[in-house]
Amino acid sequence: MDSKYLIELEEKYGAHNYHPLDVVIEKGKGVWVWDVEGNKYMDFLAAYSALNQGHCHPRLVKVIKEQLDKLTLTSRAFRNNQLPLFYEEISKLTGYEAILPMNSGAEAVETAIKVIRKWGYEKKKVKNDKAKIIISSNNFHGRTITIISFSSDDSYKNGFGPLTPGFEIIPYGDLQALENAIDDNTVAFLTEPIQGESGIIFPGEGFLKKAQDLCRRNNVLMILDEIQSGLGRTGKLFAYQHEEGVKPDGLIVGKSLSGGMYPVSAFLTNWNIMDVIKPGDHGSTFGGNPLAAIIAKEALRIIVDERLIENSAAMGEFLLQELKNMNIKNLKELRGKGLWIGIELNENVRRHAESLKKLGILCKETHENTLRIAPPLVINKEEINWALERFKKVLED
Repeated sequence: MDSKYLIELEEKYGAHNYHPLDVVIEKGKGVWVWDVEGNKYMDFLAAYSALNQGHCHPRLVKVIKEQLDKLTLTSRAFRNNQLPLFYEEISKLTGYEAILPMNSGAEAVETAIKVIRKWGYEKKKVKNDKAKIIISSNNFHGRTITIISFSSDDSYKNGFGPLTPGFEIIPYGDLQALENAIDDNTVAFLTEPIQGESGIIFPGEGFLKKAQDLCRRNNVLMILDEIQSGLGRTGKLFAYQHEEGVKPDGLIVGKSLSGGMYPVSAFLTNWNIMDVIKPGDHGSTFGGNPLAAIIAKEALRIIVDERLIENSAAMGEFLLQELKNMNIKNLKELRGKGLWIGIELNENVRRHAESLKKLGILCKETHENTLRIAPPLVINKEEINWALERFKKVLED
């Protein structure tokens, strides 16, 4: 079966909720993927940062094969022998005491919302059904009804109402707006330390520390969504660590938590917050299953053992500098941290993504005008130089 046939089949039967590049990938290894005709491409998107460890990492393949022969699912009606080991691994790595495992990133965001609302009612004593969560503009936290309800992008909300109340949107990185929005009913400030879907946008130097201090003075939780930015993507374990003295009250993780092998996500916090959750309050049949747990545990160990955080910092700095040295046509702004870079042009960049595909590089536009650059963190300098030659042809043309 060739690409044309498979694309026609997908368009015939699949909901048209994506606008993918017309490449049909059949296999992958490290930073490379191959289509069904055998053409080779370098992956410069890494499944929106879900593949930090690269495609089909052999250590992950090994533990999956071994676990498949033993046990895949018990539900949380019973205990399994892998979940406690995952809990210990991620707690020691991140410093958080309490973990609530889920599957998709959006589920983890919904989980965080439930936990912090209940904390607001039980611990802060907010009046019932009055809890407010402050959100940043141009955010992206997922696509459930509740999550799109606090999006500032109308295209995410149109046609899906009635929307969920209880959220107030402020401009991203605006400390004064945050202070003005906080009232007696405010239970949390939920934000991304770096906005990925918006095009690798930063809130401004020192914002997170000042926001954290403001939240603590007002008994408001600061919760960070690091689903895309976390686990090495920006050259730190988490993006918030680029600022001194920041430690959010809760952290939402996913994507590369499983190395792209399986949906695994989690909400991380401490027991003074998580202890409001009692049996029956929240759950997931697949969340915390033994297959997910052993994958996530090994995925975390790979990040540490193979020094992917350090590689992201070094290779990201080199890549960003080389891009800055180019004479990029119609360049509006070049932004990046680690191996997470946004190339914003004064034009629609879809044609650039398609041109790069023809040259063997797969990346994608976001918000029409920005190319999002996010290769697997296993990439080396030789591979980056190979990619830079092709970026130069497309961006300087």
